[in-house]
Formats: sequence, structure tokens, C-alpha cells
Amino acid sequence: MTPTFLRGGLLALGFAALMGGTAEAADVNIYSSRQPALIQPLLDAFTKETGLTTATIFIEKGLEERVKAEGANSPADVILTVDIGRLDAAREAGILQPLENAVIAKDIPAAFRDKGNEWSGVTARARVVYASADRVGDEPITYESLADPKWKGKICIRSGQHQYNVALIAAFLAHHGEAKTKTWLEGLRDNLASAPQGGDRDQARNVAAGQCDIAIGNTYYVGLMRNNEKEPEQKEWAKAIKVVLPTFENGGTHVNISGMGLAKNAPNRDNAVKFMEFLTTDEAQRIYAEINHEYPLKPGVAQSESVKSFGELKPDTLSLTDIASHRAKASQLIDEVGFDKGPQS
Repeated sequence: MTPTFLRGGLLALGFAALMGGTAEAADVNIYSSRQPALIQPLLDAFTKETGLTTATIFIEKGLEERVKAEGANSPADVILTVDIGRLDAAREAGILQPLENAVIAKDIPAAFRDKGNEWSGVTARARVVYASADRVGDEPITYESLADPKWKGKICIRSGQHQYNVALIAAFLAHHGEAKTKTWLEGLRDNLASAPQGGDRDQARNVAAGQCDIAIGNTYYVGLMRNNEKEPEQKEWAKAIKVVLPTFENGGTHVNISGMGLAKNAPNRDNAVKFMEFLTTDEAQRIYAEINHEYPLKPGVAQSESVKSFGELKPDTLSLTDIASHRAKASQLIDEVGFDKGPQS
């Protein structure tokens, strides 16, 4: 086994070898849980504007553990990831450092930034309803109404323990408290067409196949399906659904984020901050949001035509920091009601 004191240095050298040089060869080293193709246009624009080079390592799972294991020798400058759950996990793992930055604070609304300044949102996605274009009318839908017996046997969803759903249920907790949330989860569970499985795109497929009338999914998957040339059947799934933007009673639509944080031991700190500031510029917000079919977080930046087609978004005003504080209890309730076992009545 590699001794602990060497492990961080070897991991750093591994990163350097992957990038084709020393760990400091690039001006900004980025660890990302996003697919490289989804961020490369952004990196190209940053280099064109600043002259600074970037190196990226894609880590789909275990990003926090990887950076923590590397310790002080980590070459990571910036962490790019998705979902409040992953950002909060990075904060809890101690791999980020606080960054009080006037540019970011001006461009990104406070509800989408960590109260301790350890992470900030870049773009947003909404957790919405995929409704059958043929079988569901234009009626408004609230998150609360998903537990209404009229939807019995008609709802599809991925695992309740997936981070996207944990965040939604944590938001419900923040609005309604534990008792009401547990009752709601039981009602939603019993309205499912089957036990939760698959991903968000699979839920759209299930609606298209008539297995359910509505499903829960993120907005950006609709954009990805509509433009999927490699798997054209996904275009058909997208045609079979319409996006409904549900709201909380006395609230708005639940929104989550893709986000960024300054790595705790960033060797190129000044350049890293320049990159993070760049991500909040009009140009970067437009590029990042458009290629990922997400909502720009900087006020005034135009949405892509794809995103506009989802309808007018009125985001919930809950702070994502507050939602993150309810994630552990949300996960506990999901298990308590046996959500992932599917309908029980």
C-alpha cells in the first residue's frame, strides 16, 4: 500500500502526467464532475480572453475524496460540480476555502451562494414535471399536489435518494416541516406507477411509453434529449412530454445549481479567482447556460431558446444553504417511508 504521506504527491504527479506536464504547467487546474465536452467551450473562451491556460480532470464520482486524499499537494485550483448536495459535500469535506469576492457577490444572487462564501452557483436547473403532451391538460401543478390521489399510479421518478430528489425533498422540509413532509412523501410514494428506477431521461421514456402520465426531472435533460443526434429515440421521448414548472404553495419552483468553489490548497490561487470571476461574466453565463440547457444566474443575461421554451421560471426564494441544512433529514425520511420500494397502498 502506498504510504499516506506519499499518496497526495503521487496523485498530483498523476494529474500532471495526464495533463502532459508538471502540475503547475497550466495556469488553472480544474477538477470537474461535468463531462469535458460540456465545459470545453467555456474554457476556450476564458483562454481567449485572458491568455491563461486550463487543465481539467473529469471525476464523475469521488471528487471530494480524491481532493481530500491529495491534501496539501493537490494541484486542484477550482472545483466545478453540480447540485447543492455535491457542493455541500465538498464544503463538509474541507476541500474548499472561503472566497469573499465583490465580482461574484455582485453577479450571483445571494440565494445561490454559500453563506460562508465557500461555493457559488454558476447556472441553474429546475426540478420540474415532465407531463404527457397527450394525456395531461394545462392545469397548474404544485409540488404539494403530487401527493393528491388523483395521480395514483400515474407518476414516475428516479430513486428518492438521488441527490436531485434529496434536494427537492429538503426544500419541501424547509417549507413545511417534518410531519407534513413525511405525510407528503407517503402520498407521493403511493402515487408512483412503479418502484423508482433509472435516471431522469428514463422517466421521460416511461411517459412516452404510457407507463405514467407525469414524471419528475430536471429541465436541462429535456434540452439534451431534444438535441441528441447519437440516440434519436430520445428526441421522440422529448416530443412526447411538455415541461410543467410546478411551484410550492406560497413559493416558487425548486431550483438547483451547477457551481464552483476555490480549492483549499489551490497552487494558482490568483488565476483560479480570475477564472471564477470569468464564470459570472455575461459571455461565460451565456455560453455555460446554452451548452448545458440551463438558466444563467446573473440577472439580465438572456436565456437560450431551448430554455425559454420551458416557460417563465419563478424560482423559489429559499436559500440553497438552508436547503442543504435539511438534506440529512430528507434522506432519513425517504428511507423511513420506504420510498424506493414503491407504492404500499
